[in-house]
Amino acid sequence: MEIQSVIQILDANQVSSADQTTSSDGKAPFAGLFQDAIGNLQALEDKASTAVQGLLDGSGVDIHSAMIATSNADTAFELSLAVRNKGMAVFQQMMNMQF
Repeated sequence: MEIQSVIQILDANQVSSADQTTSSDGKAPFAGLFQDAIGNLQALEDKASTAVQGLLDGSGVDIHSAMIATSNADTAFELSLAVRNKGMAVFQQMMNMQF
């Protein structure tokens, strides 16, 4: 197995993404990244809610599936909250800079 250096991987990614200034739906790639992340978070929360509701209704959902779905949604939410807090800290630091 050949191990590539980080620089080779980054160069390959930059070449492939250098031509893409906007995504297929016309949005900036950075904004699309956040919108996709929020959409995935919402999907995980919906899946967890459905699993818990199925567990309470007795519609054949086992407790393990409900707990795993709930744990996945909780972890995704905690990650998004940490990213938001880091972003706010960076914004506050930039606002406190004196020029």
